[in-house]
Amino acid sequence: MLKHFVKMATASSHTYAPLLLLFLLACSCRASSGHAVDPTCPPAKASAVAVETSDCGGPRCQPPAPHVPVPVFPYDIDPMQFALNLEYTEAEFFLHAAFGVGLDQIAPNLTLGGPPPVGAMKANLDEVTWRITAEFGLQEVGHIRAIQNTVGGFPRPKIDLSASNFARVMDQAFGYHLDPPFDPYMDSRNFLMACYVIPYLGINGYTGTNPIIDGYATKHLLAGLLGVEAGQDAVFRALLFERRSETVPPYKGITVAEFTDRISAARNQLAKCGVKDEGLTVPPELGAEGRICTNVLSADRDSLSYARTPAELLRILYLSGDEHVPGGFFPEGANGKIAREFLRKPFAAGGNRVPAN
Repeated sequence: MLKHFVKMATASSHTYAPLLLLFLLACSCRASSGHAVDPTCPPAKASAVAVETSDCGGPRCQPPAPHVPVPVFPYDIDPMQFALNLEYTEAEFFLHAAFGVGLDQIAPNLTLGGPPPVGAMKANLDEVTWRITAEFGLQEVGHIRAIQNTVGGFPRPKIDLSASNFARVMDQAFGYHLDPPFDPYMDSRNFLMACYVIPYLGINGYTGTNPIIDGYATKHLLAGLLGVEAGQDAVFRALLFERRSETVPPYKGITVAEFTDRISAARNQLAKCGVKDEGLTVPPELGAEGRICTNVLSADRDSLSYARTPAELLRILYLSGDEHVPGGFFPEGANGKIAREFLRKPFAAGGNRVPAN
């Protein structure tokens, strides 16, 4: 039923988009007839999340008062808004891969009038990978909404999610043209390797942003975003680690582990700020406490997340190694004040919706 419904929705997004949204919402509950819409969804009474308490808004459930009673400082806004570039990218990639439609159908109000992505499409995924991707795509919708509600937003930039762009990423990582070109939408293994390319950068960005923001609302927002983004990346890396020794057809002799090593090395080279990225396996001296070569989670010598600046992230995402030269995932450049200043292009303040404190 699920695949049939999604095919209907993707066949005519204008006609079936409302139905798709209703279907996604119904997946977490029962239909009025009492039959489960999705067999994966637990019975309402059996689910831990179904427990209700009468005093959930009482003092025992409230966080302590912030030491600095300012929700958002003016200097919090630009770095937190910058994160929208990656959140838009992940949302469109995951949603299209799972459902064949993106923000324009799922949550059009969040695009703020920005152009649709280029080349995004439904991927050929197995059941487990589909479910993970669908969940993560819908989570990204919440991330975009949370950022916009807390610090305001800007229009979605033009994002290139075409197979040819991912092929360029892989060609750059290997230093030669793969034949045939890498296709992220071909199957679950390729899609997971493509997921290795983007979400990890969100962890780097949020880790780097944390020390420069001070508002209690923005710090709460960042912590929540970082927690889920790190979880998403851990899932992708764990799934890939299980396949690390698999050869990736039709590329004879190239394993999943080598793909991740090459991608990580390419990102380090593009960012030009040392090693802040590692593949699924490393020499033991680079592993946790210098004692293991398993590297499911990429981290520094103290097993802490690596931090990157907006400039480093743009060098990687543009595939140019230069935050002043757009390309790659953002052919016309990323959006927001920070990215536009690097491009020496005006930032349209009219599209910068900032809620009042």
